[in-house]
Amino acid sequence: MAARPVVTVQNASGEGATKQVELPAVFLAPIRPDIVEFVHTSMNKNKRQAYAVNKDAGMQTAAESWGTGRAVARIPRVPGGGTHRAGQAAFGNMCRGGRMFNPTKTWRKWHRKINTNQKRYAVCSALAASALPSLVMARGHKIDQVPECPLVVEDSVEGVDKTLKAVKVLTELGAFEDVEKSKASRQVRSGKGKMRNRRYVQRRGPLVVYGEDNGIKKAFRNLSGVEVADVSALNLLQLAPGGHLGRFVIFTENALSKLDGLYGGKNGSLATEKKGFRVPRSMMTNSDLPRIINSDEVQAKVRPAKTSVTAVSTKRIKKNPLKNLGTMIKLNPYAKLAKYNGKRASAKKKTVKKAPRTAAQKAQSKEFFAKMSA
Repeated sequence: MAARPVVTVQNASGEGATKQVELPAVFLAPIRPDIVEFVHTSMNKNKRQAYAVNKDAGMQTAAESWGTGRAVARIPRVPGGGTHRAGQAAFGNMCRGGRMFNPTKTWRKWHRKINTNQKRYAVCSALAASALPSLVMARGHKIDQVPECPLVVEDSVEGVDKTLKAVKVLTELGAFEDVEKSKASRQVRSGKGKMRNRRYVQRRGPLVVYGEDNGIKKAFRNLSGVEVADVSALNLLQLAPGGHLGRFVIFTENALSKLDGLYGGKNGSLATEKKGFRVPRSMMTNSDLPRIINSDEVQAKVRPAKTSVTAVSTKRIKKNPLKNLGTMIKLNPYAKLAKYNGKRASAKKKTVKKAPRTAAQKAQSKEFFAKMSA
């Protein structure tokens, strides 16, 4: 993005675009998935409703333990007779009809406070990620036919007041393929959520960001998967759904021009809408640490590495002289010659062949054996 400081404004009719505008500084903000994920997780908790089980559930019986000596466990048991329930264990979380372990309470901490600076940093990161085609495609958006990313359209789109016209605009821009992908993905949720007003799940389509609503909101909001947002009220839950960077965002020219005032301009200039805020900047202009460390300039000043006295690599390893010849020679210089002599003697022994026995020797052996046997 640093190599492309301008962005082309596309015509809604799909004709060749000639106008170019300067890219807002927020698109050069550091992309921090860790901050985005943290802020998204916290923000997502702020629309939950409290729930809990009935505080009396499983405890509405006059059960008492029978104590010891009756060959049964000491768990409280239901009194009475003449029914299956009498004598059954009660209260415990391991019992049928008993209370649950650690029942849920309505006073659990449902909501989360988030630092304003962190929220703004996360939004800046999400906007910067939306300008990188690789991240947008990695999120699953279909932008093969889109002329440029980020996609900026002329201000006349803010006056579109019919959904049919909105479809035509998206088709001319090459963005309708993403809408169709989103619409086709709608399916019934797996699990209990389909009984709790969350029956369907669907992938996200494009996010249309406008500067002024002259009918654009009503025109685009009825398209399946398409979301609409005012540039002055950008929401991280829309910019990075699921905490994942790279939402496909379509800006109007008016909305794009307001970003510098909202988040700060180039060269660290302050924002006019958010007091004292400027676009986050990386601590390092070049984050390629190995390249910096191995550069001639740094290596010329670096002292050579010291050998550690305590490290295992510098300690002498004790070797067994019976297995290691070098260690044995240090202890006994004659060992080398002794080993050489032994090898030479064994080699010589193998080469000497036994003399064959004569017929007279064989006859004498047989005669001796016959006398011994007698």
